[in-house]
Amino acid sequence: MKVAGIITEYNPFHNGHKHHIDETRRITGADYVIAVMSGDFVQRGTPAVISKYDRAFMALKNGVDLVLELPACYATGSAQYFALGAVALLNSLGVVDSLCFGSECGDVDMLGNAASLLYNPSESYQKTLYSFIKEGYTYPAARAKAAAKFMKDYGNTESRDIYDIISEPNNILGIEYISALRQLNSSIKPYTIKRHYAHYHDRRIHTRDSAGDSASDAGRGNVISSATAIRGFLENAADLMELRLVSDSVPESVYEYLLANLNGTYPVTIEDFAAIIKYKLMYEDSMALAEYLDLSHDMAERIKNMDFHNLSITELAQMIKTKNITLTRVNRALIHVLLNIKKDTVHEYKENGIVYYARILGIKKEASPLVRKIKKLGSLPVITKVAGSEKHLDYPGWHMLSQDIFAAHLYNQALFSKFKTVVPNEYKHGIVIV
Repeated sequence: MKVAGIITEYNPFHNGHKHHIDETRRITGADYVIAVMSGDFVQRGTPAVISKYDRAFMALKNGVDLVLELPACYATGSAQYFALGAVALLNSLGVVDSLCFGSECGDVDMLGNAASLLYNPSESYQKTLYSFIKEGYTYPAARAKAAAKFMKDYGNTESRDIYDIISEPNNILGIEYISALRQLNSSIKPYTIKRHYAHYHDRRIHTRDSAGDSASDAGRGNVISSATAIRGFLENAADLMELRLVSDSVPESVYEYLLANLNGTYPVTIEDFAAIIKYKLMYEDSMALAEYLDLSHDMAERIKNMDFHNLSITELAQMIKTKNITLTRVNRALIHVLLNIKKDTVHEYKENGIVYYARILGIKKEASPLVRKIKKLGSLPVITKVAGSEKHLDYPGWHMLSQDIFAAHLYNQALFSKFKTVVPNEYKHGIVIV
């Protein structure tokens, strides 16, 4: 039995994700594909536009065999935390042979070299990094510039390549995946698939007409728009007629879901949580705010000195952002305030096992032998229902799962407030079976 792991958000699921799943099977020869997927809140610091159960259904309908939930503390964390949590989960299953991820460069060896530079840094590199941070660059920008300068100073002709690699979002995650595998001394072999067509930040919706003759001849599968573009479109779609524009960019089963559920189960946005976030920001003092993950003392002071009652959360985040604090970090910090995710708690998780359970969100009926093998060879309890799960977890594990439950219930409350849609709570919601 060959098993491949993929780490995903599917926010929302589109043709590029289907391509990734198909290529993962082809490249690795996998009999089964396991997806570790973010729950109802994601790494860019927002709620998922569509719920985790519906996204799990989309994944199962389009080639994934088993969907596991990435705990909320990692799903909403920095690239390093996101990667470490997901890789640790896959590694603990005892059955995963390979990890396949998308990247802009498509070269796993080059990503490995970048990981070596960043995570076994020389004193010279560290001094260069700190000098750029002192100049006011954000940490990601300073890291990329320091790596390029370091390589150039030592006569490496690939300095431009290194800079480009460390500056691209999927490459950054790929580097973190490889670093996590090394940190865990994992036997899982990394593979990467070059990202084609739409760039991560591309905000255009592509169609068969705009993609050219080859896509028109092949059908919707060859049309790939970025998740950013599709998500932005879904958040602002006025009616079903407008949804036609994304029909070429998603698999047929996903498009059918979008048509059937617009303004019923989606879209969910950060503004749906504005009142709760503002309440927390007003209620907590600056010392308490600084305890949340990704929120520094300086950021906390800035927030407490702001008059934000008439601002949207998007506007508030822009005001908090500075030259050396990225907007994404601000968004993550606000989500951590919303979800009560604190630095000390996550550090404790990291130092004492990283992950404590494998929670199944969805499964194909044909994949039951895979779950049996995980239960036999894995080092984590497998959770198929929340009720009674505390019996199989120690305190850190139950605390981590409780954060996932709380996040889901907040999301469900937003669905009801916005659309009057009732979703079973986590104790009653069964796993998705396809």
